[in-house]
Amino acid sequence: MLLIISLCFITIGFILFLSKFITRYFNNNFPKEEKKKSHNFTILIPARDEHKVITKLLDSISKQTYKIPLENVYVIVEDKNDPTIEICKKRGVNYFIRKKLNLNRKGYALMEVIEDITSKKEYDAYFVFDADNVLDKDYFKEMVKTYDQNYDIGIGYRNIKNKDNSIAVSSALIFTIINVLLNRNKSKYSLNCDVSGTGFYITGKVINKLKTYPFNTFTEDYELSIYACINSLTTFYNDKAIFYDEQPTTFKQYFKQRTRWVKGYFETRRKYIKELFKAFKKNKNNRASIYEAIIGIFDILFIVIGVLLLIIDFIIIHNNILLSISLLILFIYLILSIFTMFLLHIEKRFKVGTVLKIKTILMHPLLLFTYVLCLIKVIFVRNIKWDKIEHNHN
Repeated sequence: MLLIISLCFITIGFILFLSKFITRYFNNNFPKEEKKKSHNFTILIPARDEHKVITKLLDSISKQTYKIPLENVYVIVEDKNDPTIEICKKRGVNYFIRKKLNLNRKGYALMEVIEDITSKKEYDAYFVFDADNVLDKDYFKEMVKTYDQNYDIGIGYRNIKNKDNSIAVSSALIFTIINVLLNRNKSKYSLNCDVSGTGFYITGKVINKLKTYPFNTFTEDYELSIYACINSLTTFYNDKAIFYDEQPTTFKQYFKQRTRWVKGYFETRRKYIKELFKAFKKNKNNRASIYEAIIGIFDILFIVIGVLLLIIDFIIIHNNILLSISLLILFIYLILSIFTMFLLHIEKRFKVGTVLKIKTILMHPLLLFTYVLCLIKVIFVRNIKWDKIEHNHN
């Protein structure tokens, strides 16, 4: 009986998974052609005590082949004594000191500065970067192509800035899954892409209408992605708009970040699930995007639950519990190791050495297992705070 139930869960999971790829062939949420656009862009950089790393980002902005005036750059800080302010003054960029410090999330920082900017002026597009980012010299040159095609949201390719150890490389591989495996294909079929925190723009058509940034869950990027689905905003992943991002190098940093992601995922779904179902009925051209958003990770959860029930059934049949669990964990570990090898194979731009590649193949499956621990913590610990992750790589 348990075997049948587990196979049912796995079957449902695979059906949901495959249905995502079938429905995307019927999506039709492409940008509408408009007149040639102006390019009055602004750059927003949340930078709470980021003086150790922000210089490299500002340097990379100055060296762009497509120039954006430095007076269009806004660095968001929380303290008038933050050394970041002196760096901004020397570079001729704007700094904005937050007032609502009780609202302690990145989304709130963007909310404050956007409300201040849009009360005085409007820009054609709002680019968002983290202070530890470094841009490829052609980032804006490539992203302007996406903007000129009238996409409401443009997402760049995130490369790794610090290949210090296997934890950092493993952490970066999640963006290989999001961008190279998922967003690239979604762009092909006019589906809404997943925004992943930094290295993206939102057109002024959206922001100037909102006059704020209403995305303030733990994962404001995922919230923006869901908002785009509901409102049929057009999104595009530009594989040639490259930027570099710093990844966690310790397990403590990694676990803290992933716990925040898991918390934000469920927080966002509670906030928008009703609107998603309403939008599914109304927005015919973007129905496949909304369908994928509604399913979320339920396909994976069904498969995982089915596999766990299989493990329990296997243990019941074979009296040797320790051996049974060990063999099945080893099997799952080997599958995830092969998947990691595949990711490293397609992610040629990481340029990881052989030794580090082997360490990552061994480490990445273990880190994927920790998402279960993150979920357990989210379920049982209510008071999860938004804590800053230190950036040190210049």
